[in-house]
Amino acid sequence: MFFSFDGIDGVGKTTQMRQFCEWLVSRHVEVVTCRDPGSTPLGEKVREILLTSGEETPIAARSEMLLYMAARAQLVDEVIRPAIALGKTVVSDRFLLANIVYQGYAGGLDVAAVRDVGRVATDSVMPDCIFLLDMSPQAALKRMGNELDRVESRGDEYREQLRAGFLEEARLWGDAVHIIDADRPPEEIQQEIRKIAEQLLASA
Repeated sequence: MFFSFDGIDGVGKTTQMRQFCEWLVSRHVEVVTCRDPGSTPLGEKVREILLTSGEETPIAARSEMLLYMAARAQLVDEVIRPAIALGKTVVSDRFLLANIVYQGYAGGLDVAAVRDVGRVATDSVMPDCIFLLDMSPQAALKRMGNELDRVESRGDEYREQLRAGFLEEARLWGDAVHIIDADRPPEEIQQEIRKIAEQLLASA
């Protein structure tokens, strides 16, 4: 089983994913966690370039998208596919959905083209379940500290485009994406996530 968590920055992905993984382990599920980009030597180097590079290293939208895809291809080959083959449950902090939204809907690239490149990068390995944590960009921004990375600091209009893109893609992807209202107490959010996962694991 392959789960991923996504949504705009500040919605609480990291907290919810950590609690979810702790719950899986308590149920004696063998869990492999990863983050996209990252979790491989190549992926971590790409992550550093993408998120911490300043104005001295301009990154065009198409280049940015391809860097994410390269890190993801390595993540699939080195971590995700081997884990699934061994019967383990993979939980990822972001995956292809984020690329489609960030570089497509908000970044100005052709959404269908990003989707096509993503199909190649993932070799069609996709999450069985995506938890899309959703809340208003204004509320999400209040949760974030003052230290914003290169992507997080792109402004209010960009964040609005991200949210709209995530919700539109969720509509297109259908049952694989579960929209979770993230503007609630963390324990309520986690309870809903576990209920969805419980049903999927029971039918796996």
